[in-house]
Amino acid sequence: MILSQTIPLIALAPLVVIWFGFGEAPKVALVALFTFFAISVGLIQGLGSADLDTMNLLRTMGASRRQILWRVRLPSALPQFFTGLKIGVTFSYVAAIFAEYVGAYGGLGYYMNVASHAFNTDLVFGAMIVTAVLTLALFALVTALERAVIRWRPQAQLDASW
Repeated sequence: MILSQTIPLIALAPLVVIWFGFGEAPKVALVALFTFFAISVGLIQGLGSADLDTMNLLRTMGASRRQILWRVRLPSALPQFFTGLKIGVTFSYVAAIFAEYVGAYGGLGYYMNVASHAFNTDLVFGAMIVTAVLTLALFALVTALERAVIRWRPQAQLDASW
């Protein structure tokens, strides 16, 4: 997983376009690659933070590994998973726009590239503002999903996660 983050996006994006061609596939591949690390690290950290006493109690009571996973490990991993997801969604727009910037026939990154070559800096700044607004909206959507899924988490902890 760490190896996937050591390769710069600016070096990898043209290769992904060459491998997958123009269209949606290179965008999806770059977004998946750059969001995978943050989300998976959060999930792995959360799974490892499960309360050992609770898991030992369930083992003593005859719970299977699957029951321990569903009743202890996954609920304790949800806060860290959503933290990783919030980080991942902020990377997702940057990766998608860069993929469009490198090789696409449409999209916000493509239009930023065209506008920058035509010295239309106002359009480039407009596209940057649209990107920031879309990223904030996606972040707010993930935060709302977190609040809906993790209802048992105290409100003070939810507010502190911003």
